[in-house]
Amino acid sequence: MSKGKNDLQHARNLRIQELEELIRTHQKLYYNGQPVISDEEFDSLWDELAKIDPKNALLSAIGEDSSDRWPKSKHRMTMGSLSKVTDPESFLAWASKIGYDMYLVQFKLDGASMELQYDSGVFVRGVTRGDGEIGDEITQNVRRMHGVPKVLPEPFTGSVRGEVLMSRRVLVEKYADKANCRNAANGLMKRKDGIGAEDLDVICYDAVSLDLEAAPFSTEREKIAWLKRMGFEVVATVEYTTPEEVIAYRAKIMDQRPSLLYDIDGLVIKGNKIDRQDASKLRPELQIAFKFSPEEAVTTLLKVEWSESGATVTPIGIVEPVKLAGTTVQRANLVNPGMIRAMNLTIGSKVVITKRGEIIPKIESVVENPEGAMPIAIPTECSLCGTRLIDDDTRLYCPNPACPGKSYHRLEKWLSVLNIKDFGSSILKKLFDAGRVVRIPDLYTLTVDELLVFDRMGVKIAQKILRNIRGRAEVTLSEFIAGFDIEGIGPLMADKLVAAGYRTLDAILAAHPQDFENIEGFAEITARALYDGLRLLESDMRELVDSGYVRIKASFEVDAGTSKVAGKSFCFTGELATLKRSEAEKMVRERGGIIKSSVTRDLNFLVTNDESSGSEKNRRAKEYSVPIINEARFLELFKEDLTP
Repeated sequence: MSKGKNDLQHARNLRIQELEELIRTHQKLYYNGQPVISDEEFDSLWDELAKIDPKNALLSAIGEDSSDRWPKSKHRMTMGSLSKVTDPESFLAWASKIGYDMYLVQFKLDGASMELQYDSGVFVRGVTRGDGEIGDEITQNVRRMHGVPKVLPEPFTGSVRGEVLMSRRVLVEKYADKANCRNAANGLMKRKDGIGAEDLDVICYDAVSLDLEAAPFSTEREKIAWLKRMGFEVVATVEYTTPEEVIAYRAKIMDQRPSLLYDIDGLVIKGNKIDRQDASKLRPELQIAFKFSPEEAVTTLLKVEWSESGATVTPIGIVEPVKLAGTTVQRANLVNPGMIRAMNLTIGSKVVITKRGEIIPKIESVVENPEGAMPIAIPTECSLCGTRLIDDDTRLYCPNPACPGKSYHRLEKWLSVLNIKDFGSSILKKLFDAGRVVRIPDLYTLTVDELLVFDRMGVKIAQKILRNIRGRAEVTLSEFIAGFDIEGIGPLMADKLVAAGYRTLDAILAAHPQDFENIEGFAEITARALYDGLRLLESDMRELVDSGYVRIKASFEVDAGTSKVAGKSFCFTGELATLKRSEAEKMVRERGGIIKSSVTRDLNFLVTNDESSGSEKNRRAKEYSVPIINEARFLELFKEDLTP
């Protein structure tokens, strides 16, 4: 094993140990009514452990209730804990695997689990969840709680499972000093003197009869109806036939959540069939908790601004400020006009907004369009040149190749593709507006004195900026072409162009549209856009090369029969530990490999440090039998490639 791989494994093991200790500590505090972190913070610890060590024994355990103030009692029913998902994509993956004809959907109550044991219809014992098999018997306190019938109208022997809760109203009126309803309820239900137990409610959702032949219900639907007949308060329950309906219902409940009587932190999804074998597991597989995520919220769309970046005009939603993943969010990406139409999005829409790693959050769906909501006006003309915009549903753009917006964006793209640092947008905009830098070759004629005139910076910073520009004097042909920001030609398409045999700038400039159409991934429109873009920019390209400002490196020639990289395609997902994504992609291109942005059947390698992730790329790689390698193995490929 290489040193780099050893180091990664050592760091991983240390983090696993740290996570195990943290989870055990917070489980102990939680089950003894003394939580010190939020559910979201605990979930993040749990999720991280599940990602880096999915088979860890702690993940299949429930936790522990180490209180010695109450006698212990064995459960009659397994008090397990559900696996969870926190986003629609993961829920759809679970639903696809399960394939129910009907989804029974219940509130996931945010309280403390309680088992109510009955003998011949008489309440005899109340037991906390504990470790899932043994808990604290707090019967004397449970008798004082609301929602616990002392005698049932039928001679039932078995257990009923519910959640001990405090209503929001009671918290405000009597326990305002407590952080939240759950903390208050956990503390009161275990008081030895029983004071405050009368302020707690028990809401029920499950039951198990010890007499299997005489069980009073045979389906989950019948179980809820039976609990109601027996006098129990039951959890809110609805039924849907498709996973998409469940997702839409979840969005509505997210909107209603602040007005509910009790705290909930998601939904529980199950089928109608009772599966006793699955229910007896500490972590059942046929039910799932579809939790609300701190990375999503419901808010109102107030207006839409249209952001111009090069040729493309992108809608940005301005929303009612809302807390999301610890930050206040007011802007959200609406992607394109087609998304606005597909969602029937209007000014005033109640929307679900998410922030799952994106810089700008995204509006995912519409909860409702209230009365008086206004249609969103989509621009028809370019604000920079007056040309009529083209709206092809998936994209709104200006077709004018000489549009000033395209010229400015081309400069930004060149700096980005070549990774030229310290040349900020502020100084670039000043130079562009003044007409000093409007073409890429203009960047290479700048002087220190000019930078000092256009921006208040020190001499050393100005010198550093120019060194950074001139330090990228040698580039690959793919970088050179992609840096000119020709419509539809990014780094991936430029790689395909070079891989198809166009290994010099002269060869590319001499080609015809029909030649480009024969390249994989190039259709007629892309081929024509490339040809027209080359005609428009040919003089700038040749000026860069002929003046010596930029040298194009010869395309890397290797023996595809012996190289581990040449001709092979790579796709990256997730974070890398020892290098940036752009650096890894550059390594691939320089060794004759190909970078892909998505997983296809012909992909050679998916590179990720989180091989157990449920991401779309990981799922597709497994479906297509694409090799999944980690960063250490990726680096080993290059070492092998360079070894004589």
